[in-house]
Amino acid sequence: MSLFKIFSSRSEEGRKALDQGLEKTRKGLFDKLARAVTGKSKVDDETLDSIEEALVASDVGVETTLKIIESLEERVARDKFLNVSELNSILKEEIETLLCAENITESGEPFDFSVKPYVIMVVGVNGVGKTTTIGKLALRLKSSGKKVLLGAADTFRAAATDQLSIWGERAGVPVIKQQMGSDPASVAYDTLSSAISQGSDVVIIDTAGRLHNRVNLMNELTKIRNVMRKLIPDAPHDVMLVLDGSTGQNAFQQAKEFTKATDVTSLAVTKLDGTAKGGVVIGISDQFKIPVKFIGVGEKIEDLQLFNKKDFVESLFS
Repeated sequence: MSLFKIFSSRSEEGRKALDQGLEKTRKGLFDKLARAVTGKSKVDDETLDSIEEALVASDVGVETTLKIIESLEERVARDKFLNVSELNSILKEEIETLLCAENITESGEPFDFSVKPYVIMVVGVNGVGKTTTIGKLALRLKSSGKKVLLGAADTFRAAATDQLSIWGERAGVPVIKQQMGSDPASVAYDTLSSAISQGSDVVIIDTAGRLHNRVNLMNELTKIRNVMRKLIPDAPHDVMLVLDGSTGQNAFQQAKEFTKATDVTSLAVTKLDGTAKGGVVIGISDQFKIPVKFIGVGEKIEDLQLFNKKDFVESLFS
């Protein structure tokens, strides 16, 4: 079974989950947009100001919001008269343009599994749903027939190893771990060594959520990367940053810190079902030019969805 199919929002069940997951963001955004255009026949300066406020309030971010407003202003100036009934379709176009294209292979899969083992290093602060995302991803990969191995390299927090072990048992996926306080790079090395000997298809390495300053974080992630490359020269093949969508602007700050600390190649944005701040997906994708690979729109395993910008925007404006 294609991984694209099991993660996609394009099935009826997946689309329903996406619509439900974005309900709070959609309602918050549209309530504000509705107030912005009430009684208006055309998009004028006052309307644009109200739209700007609505987007910022949905945590799209100031810089990305200004890009959208500037595009609308250009459209108004060019067309002379812009009917408010056209506003939704124009906003959809502008937002979809700003979303960084998904990092999907030509075969439609989220990862390039021609590489074996394919190594994913997952980063993010504690509490964003990092370990849960790893568990869901492992279970879905295992269900699609992939041989998966997990590495518990977050050795600074006992709960992280325990939680990953629980997910490993649930998914039927082995977990390589050491004692709390062990060298994370050593865990990563052992995991890759085991993956090579066992013929694993995918390796997912969990890393520490937070060290006491960014220099330490950078050094730790660099050390893990260098140790893995002793066994697999181009590892990790994907560095996935997990962000909690419900934290809004805090997610921007986390993205800024981690992109300084390591070369982040993809994003997973979680907990979108519990927040009206889903606009953060748009802003982060635009500002950091990093593709959003997965979004979390609920607690169930199928609620971890492969991000498709067209489906996301359609759901946001449905």
